[in-house]
Order: sequence, then structure tokens, then C-alpha cells
Amino acid sequence: MFFSIDRLSERYNPLFMSFKKRKTLLSYGTRDITGEILVKVDDFEVMEDLCYSTDHLWISIKNGKAKIGMTDFAQKQLRDIVFVELPSVGDSFDAKDLMGTVESVKAVSDILCPLSGIIDEINEEIESSPELINEEPYENGWLLILSPTNLEEELGELMDFEKAVEFHKKLVEEA
Repeated sequence: MFFSIDRLSERYNPLFMSFKKRKTLLSYGTRDITGEILVKVDDFEVMEDLCYSTDHLWISIKNGKAKIGMTDFAQKQLRDIVFVELPSVGDSFDAKDLMGTVESVKAVSDILCPLSGIIDEINEEIESSPELINEEPYENGWLLILSPTNLEEELGELMDFEKAVEFHKKLVEEA
């Protein structure tokens, strides 16, 4: 499944959604303090308006840039995050390449790049305060910003909000 950038913005913009879909989302989830719709699956939050990888990263695509962070599920599984190793600005990655690691009191986990592209910015704040990933995984705990080089093709490999909710439900059932 491939999406154009314009189709993607239509898909996630409530103004373009059918009344039935908006009503379903509003009855399905609740709004957080920023007004974004989120769904709790067990104890794990899934935010609307994001794409998700099966490697437990969220991706926010705006103005041709991809902001990337860890999902609520991932940070809660790792527990207390104590160290984050991120790539340098200007580094280039293919989708599924190793681009960093996250260390918690429980384990060290690889961070796999969800999209091909070049790193534009890293969140320097989490290098000095990695606990931000635990405290605010969808806000100040983001990891980096990437300029995608193959966005339209690779976007089909990511999950939208509804698929991510179903994915998290399966994870909870398997646990």
C-alpha cells in the first residue's frame, strides 16, 4: 500500500475524514492534553496522527520530515531508560538499519531506522536526560528528525493508527 504525501495528510486530518470515521475515533479513544486522540490498549497509549513500525517506533511526518520516537509500549517494556546512543546529524540510513541503542536497567535494545533517509536533527535533551523517553514518549522524548529519501514507497510498510491499535492488542494478548 503506497500513499502520496497529500493522501497521507487527508487520511489523518479529521477535516477530511468521513463523519462515521470521526465518530468512531472519538468514541474509540480519548483526547490527551494536546487534543490528540489516543487509545489505551491495556496500559499502553497509542496516539492518532502517527505512523508506527513493528520495531516499536512512532513516526510523525510533517513538511517532508519524519520525527521519530519510541512508543509507549517500548518504553514501558524497557522500564527505566538510563542511556541513549543516537547517530550524528548528516548520517544516512536505509530502512531497518541499526541507527542507535537504548539502555535501560533491564536491557540494551537496538533502534532500527523505520525509513531510509538522512539525519537532520537529534534530540540532544534525551542524551543528557534519557528518562524523558519514559516520562513523555510522544512529546519531549522524541529521538531524532530524518529527511526521508524513499518516503512514498516505505510508508506502506508502516502501520497507521488503526493498525497500530490492533498490533498493540495482539502484543497484550501474547504477553
